[in-house]
Amino acid sequence: MRSIWKGAISFGLVTIPVKLYSATEQKDVSFHQVHREDGGRVRYKRVCTVDGEEVPYADIAKGYELATGEIVVLTDEDFEGLPLSTSRRIDVLQFAPAEQIDPIYFAKSYYLEPDAQGAKPYVLLRDALESSGQVAVVKVALRQRESLATLRVRDGVFVLETMLWPDEIRKPDFEFLDEDIEVRAQELKMAESLITTMESDFDPTEYHDTYREALQEVIEAKVAGKEVIAPAEGEEEAGPAVDLMAALRASVEAAKRERGGEPAKPKKPAAKSTASKSTASKDAKEKEAAPKRKTRKSA
Repeated sequence: MRSIWKGAISFGLVTIPVKLYSATEQKDVSFHQVHREDGGRVRYKRVCTVDGEEVPYADIAKGYELATGEIVVLTDEDFEGLPLSTSRRIDVLQFAPAEQIDPIYFAKSYYLEPDAQGAKPYVLLRDALESSGQVAVVKVALRQRESLATLRVRDGVFVLETMLWPDEIRKPDFEFLDEDIEVRAQELKMAESLITTMESDFDPTEYHDTYREALQEVIEAKVAGKEVIAPAEGEEEAGPAVDLMAALRASVEAAKRERGGEPAKPKKPAAKSTASKSTASKDAKEKEAAPKRKTRKSA
């Protein structure tokens, strides 16, 4: 990995020099826009909508569009006076329980590695934070943007998770929230039963991107000059359940079968049970009689 930022964690009077690394990466299959006939790359030019001329990158500035459609052009000098920290510090503001921070605030994750002589204070803060069971709420400036963030420990390394600001979280404004929707106790109990049946420890390695894998197979087949075979069609998605209780009950039974649980008992087990008991009893009597005959013969 290559570091993308260097700075320091500022913790009281302690300064811990660190390097910042992106902790995640997208595995999407990337494409270029090409000319269908000859595969040539399609390029785009930066053209001014006023004079129709191509604009050199050096002449491009940032513009803010007003509600009237007018554009306010901002220069480098306009940005210089803004209160954006350039000290490359990760300032610890407070410590808080992790469960108090809604995951909806998290934007992107980064790893922090101690730099130069920062290993000892890094390990000290790491161990203290991990034993406290809390996360550090910090403020950091990355890529011309100031963000709140949290510091937590994962696999012995600090993870910096940048956060959205409160006014960037949209409020769910849906009509059904104002409706008085009644849920029966039996339906709630059955839904809870389904959740219990499907409960297990989370292991992310059990899941994989089937679409990306199938797409990669199509590309490899084309490279090899083979005929591309369309993937098998999946089952049609079922529509909304008409009988909610029946759908929940069927879901519970299906979940039990999938997880190796005991299947539901058949509706008429009596006859089968009696027959099996009768057969077992008959076999037992024959086994008991067999050694007795053998004993008389040897005598």
